[in-house]
Amino acid sequence: MATLFQGVGAVTPFSASSSLDSNKLLLPSRKSLSISDSRGSIFVYRSDALNLKAATRKQDLLIPNAVATKGETSTSAKSGHELLLFEALREGLEEEMERDPRVCVMGEDVGHYGGSYKVTKGLAEKYGDLRVLDTPIAENSFTGMGIGAAMTGLRPIVEGMNMGFLLLAFNQISNNCGMLHYTSGGQFTIPIVIRGPGGVGRQLGAEHSQRLESYFQSIPGIQMVACSTPYNAKGLMKAAIRSENPVILFEHVLLYNLKERIPDEEYVLSLEEAEMVRPGEHITILTYSRMRYHVMQAAKTLVNKGYDPEVIDIRSLKPFDLYTIGCSVKKTHRVLIVEECMRTGGIGASLTAAITENFHDYLDAPIVCLSSQDVPTPYAGTLEEWTVVQPAQIVSAVEQLCQ
Repeated sequence: MATLFQGVGAVTPFSASSSLDSNKLLLPSRKSLSISDSRGSIFVYRSDALNLKAATRKQDLLIPNAVATKGETSTSAKSGHELLLFEALREGLEEEMERDPRVCVMGEDVGHYGGSYKVTKGLAEKYGDLRVLDTPIAENSFTGMGIGAAMTGLRPIVEGMNMGFLLLAFNQISNNCGMLHYTSGGQFTIPIVIRGPGGVGRQLGAEHSQRLESYFQSIPGIQMVACSTPYNAKGLMKAAIRSENPVILFEHVLLYNLKERIPDEEYVLSLEEAEMVRPGEHITILTYSRMRYHVMQAAKTLVNKGYDPEVIDIRSLKPFDLYTIGCSVKKTHRVLIVEECMRTGGIGASLTAAITENFHDYLDAPIVCLSSQDVPTPYAGTLEEWTVVQPAQIVSAVEQLCQ
């Protein structure tokens, strides 16, 4: 039942009777898909009204910057305070450093420079150089140091300036971070958070556009979460710091300037729960991180066409929240997975296997997975857009799945 899209627009059907028309999935011109100029100034995207409402058919064209809303209310009427995503991460980190003196931060330029994306700005002045430690450019060394600090009872947060650089610390993350609790017979816990920016950005080139979810998902003993809004960024940061397990927190480089109003009171989210972004009846769309916004842009068009998609931000990349996912599958009987990860061995492949194993009897159509192409991310902006899933492809896939 697992039908997977090979890159952009190409389809390999599991069954000939269930094949999809790949010609309908070809990308239109760049102009018609452009959300914003990816090479221009930094844009602020709003995420405080992400629910959808079924609407009558208005137009079939994809609407740039569209967010389908349900009961949208004025932000000024809500309680709380507005933060950008990177500020929400900083607020969560600062609250935990204030609460627990064992919490410390280490990484390249995290101290007086404030981090490459300013997540740790101001923390060195407040907590000193021992708790906010600038390190040399040596990911394997300071990641190993962080794991050792966790073994002694501290709760370190290791920042990778870019997620791609953490490949240099893969041995420490795999053989030490993930396995020491087991190999020590339970003598050590490793309460460490490894975090940093990743994903396809504004022409950052192949080495700075890594999506390492697929690399780390097979490591035993590690949890993985991906934030997508300021609200869940702060809540997941606090939960990861308090966890006794090693947690990798994936942040997308293009979401740091997304703005949302979050509560003034303290809150902590679960590391193992998905988020229901939009309830629906016709199809379950599973996504995470930046692709949440591509899905929501496509959802506006789908609602105008009369479809009622259910959108779930899985958030927990390991383990999957199969309860929330299963309840949705049993209701809609159709599944579309949208990810920025690579197609081969990605999160979508693992999610497809999990759904097939657990909910096969509830499916009325093959599972479809839209993933990035298995190619190095090009530097050229137009080519970069072609390597990742675009909203028009999501619309076409839903239309064919719901036929």
